[in-house]
Amino acid sequence: MKKFLVIILIFTAFVCILNIKKYNTKDEIHFASWGSQSETKILKEIITDFEHETNIKVDFIHIPQNYFQKIHLLFASNLEPDVIFMNNHFIKMYIKANLLEDLTPYFKNEKKLFYNEAVKCFEQDNKLYAIPRDISNIVVYINKDIFKRYGINPKTEIKNISELKQLAQKLTTKNFYGINTEEDPLFWLNFLASNGGGALSDDAKNVIINQSKSIEALNLYADFSNKYHISPTKAEIGSMTTAQMFINKKLAMYMGGRWMVPKFRELIDFDWDIIAFPSNELNKTYIDSSGWALAKNSKNKENAIKFIRYISSQKSIEKLAQSGLIIPANKLSAEKYISNEKNQKPFNGKIFLSSVKNSKPTPVNENYEEINAILKEKSQSILNGSMTTETAFDEKTIKKIKSLL
Repeated sequence: MKKFLVIILIFTAFVCILNIKKYNTKDEIHFASWGSQSETKILKEIITDFEHETNIKVDFIHIPQNYFQKIHLLFASNLEPDVIFMNNHFIKMYIKANLLEDLTPYFKNEKKLFYNEAVKCFEQDNKLYAIPRDISNIVVYINKDIFKRYGINPKTEIKNISELKQLAQKLTTKNFYGINTEEDPLFWLNFLASNGGGALSDDAKNVIINQSKSIEALNLYADFSNKYHISPTKAEIGSMTTAQMFINKKLAMYMGGRWMVPKFRELIDFDWDIIAFPSNELNKTYIDSSGWALAKNSKNKENAIKFIRYISSQKSIEKLAQSGLIIPANKLSAEKYISNEKNQKPFNGKIFLSSVKNSKPTPVNENYEEINAILKEKSQSILNGSMTTETAFDEKTIKKIKSLL
């Protein structure tokens, strides 16, 4: 089965390669991106507008699945697109391999238009390797009907993870759980950061998951389901996702990102909103970003820069935000978008923006994909109760992570 999947992956990448070879004219650029159907529809509209205004053709390579595996293959084949949609978890790998152009000389004046935290996601050694499209952080979605039923203010502020636990305990009954937990580090790393810990130091040069604040937080996160029973176990979730449990009124709170908003707007039939995930200036939580990078070996850099400038403009970003999936990294666009959304849920959407000041980029390096896989594997054992954080991240595991730094 694995061999068959590899063959399919290589074949799909080969099709992409053939597609790139097909068009190779002076006034054409190749642009690769992932994206949902609604997001892709908007991208195609922006591309059409750009082509009409500039007479530069854009060959749009949509890769909905296994995106970075296919991008890896295209780079390895020297057939990489001119413009590549990237996120901060993977970009360091390409920077280390010297595959991306430093965009600083081209976007000196534009940098100030974006949230500084988003810009930092794509900077290394004072060089900027992608223009940020969005900011992504974790918030807490709440079932306001349940909150009101138990006399809890839906605008309550949670100061730390201990208060989050206490609130979830108040909201847990035989009919629903207080909050979700997830195996993916994307979720629990924020839990650790809120407690002053994390997996890696902010410069991604040291392991800190074996330090006391990290251990305390991750053990508490596991205790949500194993000890306090305020979160469902994997067995109790069954074939559903925790997002579906929230939609079906089986969760009072749901920790998640902005990407859930369109689905919640479509499917939820109760009163809901968001509150901030606990963070402060001392214990900042993590922020992620996606953006547009330029291949260093692009044969058409001038036109590729024009396209990046166009697709990252306020006009284009506001179009992309219409999908509801993202919060723009452009500060003016983000504020305008949230203001225009005031009559749509979540009514407290400004929290996506106010939380940015207490955020910092997720610490990553060129080997983060491997590090993340270790974190996810070990967290499965911690969350199912078969290991504690101390035993999961033993000396051998810490040594393995250190070898990747």
